[in-house]
Amino acid sequence: MSRRTIDIERIRNLGIIAHVDAGKTTLTERILFHTGRIHAPGEVHLGTAHTDSHAIEQKRGITILAAAVTCDWLGHRIHLIDTPGHVDFTIEVERSLRVLDGAVVVLDGVAGVEPQTETVWRQADHHRVPRLVFVNKLDRPGADFTRAVREVSTRLRARPIPITVPVFEAGSLVGVIDLVGLRELRWLGEGPSAPVVSPLAMLSDNLRTARDLVLEVCADEDPEILEVIVRGGDVPAEALWRALRRATVAGRIVPVLAGSAYKYRGVEPLLDAVVALLPSPVDRGAVEGREPTSDAPLAALGFKVVYDEHGQLTFVRVYSGVLEKGMTVLAARGGRKLRVGRLVQLMADQREEVTRLEAGEIGAIIGLPLAGGETLCAPEAPVLLEAIRTPDPVVRVAIEAKTSSDREKLGVALGRMVAADPSLRLESDPETGQTLLAGMGQLHLEIATERLATEHHVSVVTGRPLVAYRSTVQRVVRHEYRHVKQSGGPGQWAHVVLEVSPAARGAGVVFEDRIKGGAIPREFIRGVEAGVRAAATDGLLGGHPVVDVRIVLVDGTTHPNDSSELAFQLAGRFGFRAAAELAGPCLLEPVMLLEVTCPEEHVGAVVGDLGRRRGSVVGLDARHDDRVVRGEVPLAETFGYAGALGGLTHGRGRFTLEPARYEPVRA
Repeated sequence: MSRRTIDIERIRNLGIIAHVDAGKTTLTERILFHTGRIHAPGEVHLGTAHTDSHAIEQKRGITILAAAVTCDWLGHRIHLIDTPGHVDFTIEVERSLRVLDGAVVVLDGVAGVEPQTETVWRQADHHRVPRLVFVNKLDRPGADFTRAVREVSTRLRARPIPITVPVFEAGSLVGVIDLVGLRELRWLGEGPSAPVVSPLAMLSDNLRTARDLVLEVCADEDPEILEVIVRGGDVPAEALWRALRRATVAGRIVPVLAGSAYKYRGVEPLLDAVVALLPSPVDRGAVEGREPTSDAPLAALGFKVVYDEHGQLTFVRVYSGVLEKGMTVLAARGGRKLRVGRLVQLMADQREEVTRLEAGEIGAIIGLPLAGGETLCAPEAPVLLEAIRTPDPVVRVAIEAKTSSDREKLGVALGRMVAADPSLRLESDPETGQTLLAGMGQLHLEIATERLATEHHVSVVTGRPLVAYRSTVQRVVRHEYRHVKQSGGPGQWAHVVLEVSPAARGAGVVFEDRIKGGAIPREFIRGVEAGVRAAATDGLLGGHPVVDVRIVLVDGTTHPNDSSELAFQLAGRFGFRAAAELAGPCLLEPVMLLEVTCPEEHVGAVVGDLGRRRGSVVGLDARHDDRVVRGEVPLAETFGYAGALGGLTHGRGRFTLEPARYEPVRA
């Protein structure tokens, strides 16, 4: 692919996001094929997909690592990230959306909006990423484009606007209708082929209704279009595309397209919509005051770290300025100046050496010792970009090396894995001292263990999965605590009054200073906060970390000689523990959203089993010939559920789990 400089307004940074098995990787393969980046598309079921290049991905047939690729379409450069669909690897979606300007959400035409679709949609909402929706797999029995569009509205609370709709003949998907350009695109045969394009002579009632919806949206965006429509004139397609783009970038609508990636149907219209409707880096605007131009000072984010046989590879998004080989940059969080060595653009596991990455581009740095989420900037113009959110793990396993040789390598291997995947955490069992590996689910930990063996050549044994409980308080308590230690020489003296109370769900640990009149000096207050937060991390009720609690420093006094920041830190630590013990401490457990799809005759058995697992049903839906049971169940009750569901449904049921929230443990 040519490395010619391309205008920043013609750059599209987008992610492919969806529920597991919706067809993201297959769609990515077809995009690479149609843009000429590859000459023979791979297949997920054969283990030949270019973006599923990891051996474990090929073995399991799922995406576990976000893969970056670059391709060109209609004079535009597309930096595309194919993300995992499984909820256990949500960090890959989170850090990808953090640096992307747009996204294509893929829906399974049969299943519609699924649980992980809702999760990635919320993540995209958080990062204010404009989206297109591609309803995939419309070649399959039971696919329903209209229902999928309706679910975008009802379950995702968005405003879907179909801009292509499917064309069927004898039950087979043969093409799509372009509602903007009023043309039909039809593909011949089973394999790849250029679409046969023909203008629409007339519209059916259904197509007229769909076209009117497009015109209505465009008229809302552009008074000139409204005027033409009122006069009964024809609106040029170019004007409609401009109006749709304005509404899409602003997040007022979500354009929806139809197709089947596996059958090569609808991919070219999707690419047309990507370059026509999704934003460029310029549309994103300034980031931390840095304009998206190559003339501005450098501001870039290293959003992902990977280790392989060549060392460390850091994925980087350049927001402003130019990142050049050989230049000196400031790693803002670490406060270090570093010299950039090799730069590459990525084609999954293939690398193309480049000398520079300009504003708006995504690439990677080889060999630079950077942490994930590090800001790179010009030393003379420092800036700190927003960090990447990391979800809290919900499952833990004890982990031990098999041999003394493995034990020597385990620490380094675990350190690299946690650096590459921040949703993995290393913890210590407070009772046994065992090393615990914590993650987002059983699959996450299974694959982490497998990667230890295959990538780091360390064999380990693991214990049974354990739920990562949390603790909180239930009442408001005001407690006075004095820390006094005087045994000759300089002593320690600190007096604090703390108020401990429950905080809003998801608030974490909130510390508030209400000291008046300088009763406690500022540096001592910092010590109190450090002590409180350390005690919250140590946890309650057996060492489970404290969440959703507010600690207010109400009052206190100092000693003229023996008070210090350390003394107040200890007072904060022990004072919080004492107050929390009086405030009704309780355990919190992760509650999961469970969605089971099964034949109707097995619904009763599934619902009854859910009740026995301390779960509850929140909804029942029909999906083609099956029924969908949606419920909530404590994570502790889901271990081994795959086998149990197989027995309940004679192997005909399938399920998905997704973290919902933490709740007090109930019997």
